[in-house]
Amino acid sequence: MLLSLWAGAVADNLERRVVMMACQAFMLLVSAVLAATAWAGWMTPWLLLAFTFLLGCATAINGPAWQASVGDMVPRAILPSAVAMNSMGFNLARSLGPALGGVIVATAGAAAAFLSNAVSYIGLLIVLARWRPETPPKLLPRERLGVAMMAGLGYVAMSPKIQLVLLRAGAFGIGAAAVSALMPLVARDLLGGGALTFGVTSGAFGFGAVLGALSSRRLRARYSVEGIVRSAALALALGTAMTAASSWLWVALPGYMLAGAGWVLALSTFNVSVQMSAPRWVVARAVALYQMVAFGGMAGGAWLFGWIAEHRGVVMSLYAAAGVQFLAAILGLWRPLPQIGDDNLDPRGDWQEPDTVVPVEPRSGPIIVTIEYRIPAGSVVPFLAAMSERKRIRKRDGAHGWQLLRDLGESDLWVERYHVSTWLDYIRHNQRRTVADIANSDAIHALHDRPEPPVVHRRLERQTGSLPLSRSPDAREMGEGWIDPTRSS
Repeated sequence: MLLSLWAGAVADNLERRVVMMACQAFMLLVSAVLAATAWAGWMTPWLLLAFTFLLGCATAINGPAWQASVGDMVPRAILPSAVAMNSMGFNLARSLGPALGGVIVATAGAAAAFLSNAVSYIGLLIVLARWRPETPPKLLPRERLGVAMMAGLGYVAMSPKIQLVLLRAGAFGIGAAAVSALMPLVARDLLGGGALTFGVTSGAFGFGAVLGALSSRRLRARYSVEGIVRSAALALALGTAMTAASSWLWVALPGYMLAGAGWVLALSTFNVSVQMSAPRWVVARAVALYQMVAFGGMAGGAWLFGWIAEHRGVVMSLYAAAGVQFLAAILGLWRPLPQIGDDNLDPRGDWQEPDTVVPVEPRSGPIIVTIEYRIPAGSVVPFLAAMSERKRIRKRDGAHGWQLLRDLGESDLWVERYHVSTWLDYIRHNQRRTVADIANSDAIHALHDRPEPPVVHRRLERQTGSLPLSRSPDAREMGEGWIDPTRSS
């Protein structure tokens, strides 16, 4: 939750394979130290939490790069199936891992289980080292991480579809947390078992997740995104209630299977919805924000239902979680999820950097852009509607201070105005336009009542009172060698 957005910016700016290798190597090191600490008998609860926190940090940094890399491997048309398979593998591993761990703990002790976990990273490191993905060349320099994070936040803030997914994912995560967070207590207190029982219940949860992932493609062909997520939330609520109502292992296992199926169906659908609603330049940051909201909800839910279990018992806590998950499903009646895959988010690729009489460098700025349209009186209403969408697109792609002005002396003259920080930001802004945005541009240009295209002015903002350090005219125009006392460096 804390590192996801930063990790998303890293994954969008650096080679994702390298990011994943660094995270896996760090987790290998931490897991090896964890195993050695347990073997020496130095382990304490707080030390265990510290090691777990470090592993969680690496997992958070690894997650956006891992999820975004799925879209680098497969065509967009089969991305939903690929994400579902990825979710299936993840949930299968996170469920069978505790099952295997329970066997190892029962036979060889906790230190051996930690050592097995450390060794498991070696195989993944070998696979990543051998993987050579084909990535398009980066024509522009990397964004600074702070700027990249703000760009990711801005894109999501101007993307209603992604915002809706985040709302539903957060609500789902709160109720979903209890079934896995309380699984050890269910195994010990309700089922009267130990590590092996915990492993079996984890395996049942994972088996249900596999069934859910395998059925996702067939379900997507028949039902809407909202129908799948709502049904998955109800399945998870029912499965959670079943685990609370049973003191018999063979009755609890179907509940865990049902919960696992609902878990993976909902989370993989959220993941697909975010990835299909974001272009490649920002997809890791969009996925990171989704993970931050979803897993932030799970972290809060785990604490909440742990507190209820401590004060009111495990059974009451599980019933409360089932009720919260039911409410999350009902939320779909008020805020249904949109269908995905309708928009072509490939880059337009038709924009060329304009020539300028005044020389500019990538860091020259701020850049003020104005576009003049001639709109007859009868087209004002549709023009305003189209410009409302244009405003969203501009701000989504990094523009600031967007305004629409009407000339008081010429009633048909309308001026769109916005600014960006630097000339490089202006280039990024225009290269982020997608094929789906063409419809908005065509609608606006169709209302422009002149044979020539709208007039575009690009202006370099200059402050008065600057102190020259150089007498070069080019330096004065570009801001080189000047100190501006009115602006921060």
